[in-house]
Amino acid sequence: MQITTTFRHMEPSDALKGYAEEKLERVKKYIDEPIVVQVFLTVEKIRHSAEVTITAKGITIKAAEESNDMYASLDAVSDKIDKQLRRFKERIKAHKPTEGRARTVQKAIVEASSIEEAKEPVIIKTTSFSMKPMSVEEAVMQMELLHKDFLVYTESSSENINVIYRRKDGNYGLIAPENP
Repeated sequence: MQITTTFRHMEPSDALKGYAEEKLERVKKYIDEPIVVQVFLTVEKIRHSAEVTITAKGITIKAAEESNDMYASLDAVSDKIDKQLRRFKERIKAHKPTEGRARTVQKAIVEASSIEEAKEPVIIKTTSFSMKPMSVEEAVMQMELLHKDFLVYTESSSENINVIYRRKDGNYGLIAPENP
């Protein structure tokens, strides 16, 4: 397991780094190797926040907590990650992982110029990521773990690219292409 700890607005501390690594060792019982963990520890006035991103075997899990003490923030975020992984493991038991082709997708963020100017939008950020085939239930679970409002994925049964999104009423919507 590879753990990277970043300190923001505070002095680096070996004690905090060791404590974070000790608390995050528990994820090994839920996920197989390789595991990449990024820990961000931030202090802003009296607010101490800990943010953790775990990437392993096609899943990404994010959690953040804050309190008046960095150790308490690390405890809370560790418990939150543990709860998410436990829920993920229980859900995944019912689904057999699909073996198939993974697609690579590129995402771009476009910045629009002011309304008066008639220039074309400019791409300001591009991200590439791999899409493994998954069922609708797996896509909803992955979207929840990432705390996103939508997810583009490849449907495992049809190999079509679909979009699942969170509706304003709290339910989910699915955009799927018509099959001829």
